[in-house]
Amino acid sequence: MSEAFIYDAVRTPRGKGKKDGSLHEVKSIHLLSTALKAIRERNNLNTSLVEDVIVGCVTQIGDQGADVGKAAVIAAGYDDSVSGVTLNRFCGSGLEAVNQASAYVMSGQCDLFMAGGVESMSRVPFGTDGGGMFTDPEMIANHLLIPQGISADLIATKFGYNRKTLDSFATESHQRAALAVMEGRFNKSLVPVKDINGTVILDKDETIRPNTNVETLATLSPSFSMMGEMGGFDSIAIQKYPEVERIIHLHHAGNSSGIVDGAALVMIGSKRMQKKLGINPRARIRSFAVVGYEPTIMLEGPAPASRKALKKAGMEVGDIDLFEVNEAFAVVPLRFMEEMKIPHSKLNVNGGAIAMGHPLGATGAMLVGTLLDELERQNKQTGLITLCIGGGMGIATIIERI
Repeated sequence: MSEAFIYDAVRTPRGKGKKDGSLHEVKSIHLLSTALKAIRERNNLNTSLVEDVIVGCVTQIGDQGADVGKAAVIAAGYDDSVSGVTLNRFCGSGLEAVNQASAYVMSGQCDLFMAGGVESMSRVPFGTDGGGMFTDPEMIANHLLIPQGISADLIATKFGYNRKTLDSFATESHQRAALAVMEGRFNKSLVPVKDINGTVILDKDETIRPNTNVETLATLSPSFSMMGEMGGFDSIAIQKYPEVERIIHLHHAGNSSGIVDGAALVMIGSKRMQKKLGINPRARIRSFAVVGYEPTIMLEGPAPASRKALKKAGMEVGDIDLFEVNEAFAVVPLRFMEEMKIPHSKLNVNGGAIAMGHPLGATGAMLVGTLLDELERQNKQTGLITLCIGGGMGIATIIERI
């Protein structure tokens, strides 16, 4: 089997995903084409070498409908021979794109891909595409499906995480992200978003709050209590998990991932592309995995997905130098650290989605670039990226520096 290599990775800043966010005026096609152009320019790339562009995007409607991946290829001025496809594995979409591209290369059928994702949550709000898993009463009742926020509170209740622990993790996320920005740790992969005149619209992540503290977060009201109690979702959760007498609602806007806009891409190719590209690969894909999980509690997929990826790579958890675990809700990385027995010093060392936001389709690819940059900065070798996924799934990828 051939090996798949990472040649480069870029991302846009994350802009606040509301109408007053800096990237609200920017269409998804422009966000993604910004990343495509950046990789081309950084590497003096002959785009006819690229065989496909695989893009994750969760809410594929409006600006993001009609195969936004191929649309961005056209907008970026890539060679007409370059195809494009858009996929949806919810929050794991960006990493799924990277894994699918890697699988193509490993199979020996293809040699060079752009893989990543995009999400403009200010222009195309999450959920506007509908879907039976979230809106069909029959699906919800028959299969005991609940919203992700209720699931996060269910996990926290079931495993005994308290509000202060969640808020302390959230505070640390902001502090780590603020330090990373101050020290320029994101600069290698970050490309500014500009308007048609070349004026910079946004060149840094917009939602980091360096002054966040536990005391301030303690004043915020839980976000999902009314939904759980009045909407009946608490009862559904307890029906599935009767050992939980009641759901304690602990997650809120300050210890959950932010709604943001952004795009990211990873250039993945075979070893034989090295001469044609004229650049050296930065890392190899060691393994990847995806798992299904019980859909009520839903968000516990990262640990089993990571164990599966580790087994495929012939590795143990102690072989991994750094971890990137998407901070969908504070309880997710906390639960991951407990299950995998790893210290916080090895996980999300530059903060995460609680501080910088979670542009659904793009986040997985963003984490690949963030992790690779940090491995290089610390002169370490191996890293693992993992995300929980709606509907009860988990995804993980292990990379190794060359």
